[in-house]
Amino acid sequence: MAFRLPVAALRPLRSSAILKPTVQQTRWLATPTPFPVTQDMTSSRGPTAMVFLNMGGPSTTDEVGDFLSRLFADGDLIPLGRLQSYLGPLISKRRTPKIQQQYAAIGGGSPIRKWSELQCEEMCKLLDQISPETAPHKPYVAFRYANPLTEHMYRQLLADGFGNGKGGRAVAFTQYPQYSCSTTGSSLNELWKWRQRLEGKAGPLGDGSDGTIKWSVIDRWPVHPGLVEAFAQNIEAKLHEYPPERRDKVVLLFSAHSLPMSVVNRGDPYPAEVAATVHAVMQRLGHSNPYRLCWQSQVGPQPWLGPQTQMSVEEYIAKGQTDLVLIPIAFTSDHIETLYELDEEVIGESGHKDTVKRADSLNGNPIFIKALADLAKTHLDSGIAASSQMSLRCPGCKSERCLESKKFFASQELA
Repeated sequence: MAFRLPVAALRPLRSSAILKPTVQQTRWLATPTPFPVTQDMTSSRGPTAMVFLNMGGPSTTDEVGDFLSRLFADGDLIPLGRLQSYLGPLISKRRTPKIQQQYAAIGGGSPIRKWSELQCEEMCKLLDQISPETAPHKPYVAFRYANPLTEHMYRQLLADGFGNGKGGRAVAFTQYPQYSCSTTGSSLNELWKWRQRLEGKAGPLGDGSDGTIKWSVIDRWPVHPGLVEAFAQNIEAKLHEYPPERRDKVVLLFSAHSLPMSVVNRGDPYPAEVAATVHAVMQRLGHSNPYRLCWQSQVGPQPWLGPQTQMSVEEYIAKGQTDLVLIPIAFTSDHIETLYELDEEVIGESGHKDTVKRADSLNGNPIFIKALADLAKTHLDSGIAASSQMSLRCPGCKSERCLESKKFFASQELA
């Protein structure tokens, strides 16, 4: 999702025609690599730490309180101004019991850690095979608001032999395919903060280096062909659950987490990048079905990017269109926004659970894992620390922390 704020944490309490694949797309269908593969490669440039960045979620209901406390303390995600330190704890404490109930309803916690760790581990196994010159690739996960936190991940890197005068290479790989300052931006700001605290005072060594970890960033990938192919195949599988005579009339509703219009008007690139993903997926599907992009998880009285997902479903049903497929287009695994908000609230309350469906999330999809590995290899081969797009601030950005974070990652010199 790019901006995965748990909407329930803020809500008031309440009792096919398929085109022939292009040459580029065919890469993701040919010579699939079976799992698992061994992770025992060695090279002169390795090891390489591959760090997945994401919002995270509480793995148990007991972790919900701490998760919400960190979430409401983040001004990048939920800007509360000078009252952040006062209002954040009040809101999180008030919401905790209700949100615990919702996590209990989806199995007792979020599965995002399980899927993130699996995705990163399997990607590293593939990287050891296709990029032996940077092997071994070591998997790490850094969540913004839940365990494993960014601080804990960084301390683990140091304990594992990266940094501390030994140098080493690490890649910060966002798991938000579409960039937003509220998500990828916030995660990178947090990573930069802990880098400064734990390695910022390192002095020069005899060879002229400072022995710190050399970071590079994969900051966005909204139209990667492997991502597009994985989404498209999940949509096709769900469409086949409808009778053939109705199949091409099913409306596809791509759903992504919304943003406040104040963030959009500041120049955040997220809406354009989500739309680019949708366009690429529809091209891959041959525009076989009518579709719309809608936005979920709006909260509070201020204007948000719309139309809202739940309202869109209700309005289409009122118009007689009851064959609908929801596609979580900005999420790479299941979590509360898919399992509770979409499944339990939007679909469960639609009155048409038999005809309103949701495409599966990417989770452990081998095509998606292969896409991650390809993204990582391309990045490692490029020698580029950060994209030119990442170094560009939003026109209305006033954050000094954002400025310093971007400067740091853009200035990294890779061997």
